[in-house]
Amino acid sequence: MAEKVLIMGESGTGKSTSLRNTNPDLVAVVNPVGKPLPFKGSRKFVTLSGVTESRKITKFMKEQAEAGKKIIVVDDFQYILSVPYMNRIKENGWDKWNDFGANYFEIIEVCKELPDDVVVYYMTHTETLENGVTTIKLIGKLLREKITIEGLFTIVLRTLVNEGKYYFLTQNSGNDTVKSPLGMFPDYAIDNDLQYVDDKIRNYYEFDDAKSDAEMAEADGKAKGNIEKPDANGRRSRRATKKDDAPAEAAEEPPKKTHDEVEAENKAKMDQYMADCDKALDEAFPGQEEVPFDEACAVRDTVPKPELEKVPRRTRKERTAKAEAVKEPEQADDAEGAMNPPEEASEPEKAEPTEAPARTRRVRRTRG
Repeated sequence: MAEKVLIMGESGTGKSTSLRNTNPDLVAVVNPVGKPLPFKGSRKFVTLSGVTESRKITKFMKEQAEAGKKIIVVDDFQYILSVPYMNRIKENGWDKWNDFGANYFEIIEVCKELPDDVVVYYMTHTETLENGVTTIKLIGKLLREKITIEGLFTIVLRTLVNEGKYYFLTQNSGNDTVKSPLGMFPDYAIDNDLQYVDDKIRNYYEFDDAKSDAEMAEADGKAKGNIEKPDANGRRSRRATKKDDAPAEAAEEPPKKTHDEVEAENKAKMDQYMADCDKALDEAFPGQEEVPFDEACAVRDTVPKPELEKVPRRTRKERTAKAEAVKEPEQADDAEGAMNPPEEASEPEKAEPTEAPARTRRVRRTRG
């Protein structure tokens, strides 16, 4: 049985790019959407492009393993679900959801039929659940309720971008589903180098072609990422990177955002999210005025939800400034009145009689 690894992260955080140092002669790639890999020389890889059907994908994986490939990468694994869903979006009934789940599951289960010296890497996007846990991105509730996908893997890595550098996280932060065997990776964060990860897995499980412990010790030093693991509450220190050799310097804290700034940013994020949802619905149901509720919800679930910041309490200084800002216009009106002398009294003019305004009928609003 092949060893399988799950690598999750948002788009553009270094999943596909991690293949850059692997040997194309030993790697096969499944690319469901057919987009090119994001680094020079990627055309050298044997690739199955634009296919989401499990029968064809598993056949390709078996053939490549028989041909001597030691690494098989299923890139953009979430599209194995979402592409068939979009192709059958106007189809009603539960059968299609069963088809999606079975298709997805079979591409994982095929590892049982592959040679022991093959490692299969599944790269997928993430989503954050209502409980705050970041996990792999799925559609519908079938797979998430019936089976925990991460439970099928011993190794689950997550991407991280910090100060322009790209990493894989190897240990659970308390708010995600990351995991790896005890002692496999010496650091919480490592360079996003799939070749290094593959070498570590083969060394740890003592594959026949594995590198020696001395070779891996040297590689560990090069791949080490100076990222501190979050505390029990999921918070990193104010300075995310560790300076082991450099003398300690006072870290400059970023300026704290005010209550109004955070509220404005959160509102802008939600406005953009709603606009993205509307765009996704328009693309999924072009020209339709009425859309089934469940299908509309499924489309909205494909739109990444914004990460909103917790709105801080107003400081005493902010409350004082806000109160003074409210008083200033009133004071200005009083000052203007004081500068203008009262006009001489004149005989009051007789007001012309006007018709009584028509009474307006109050309409009671109800909840739709």
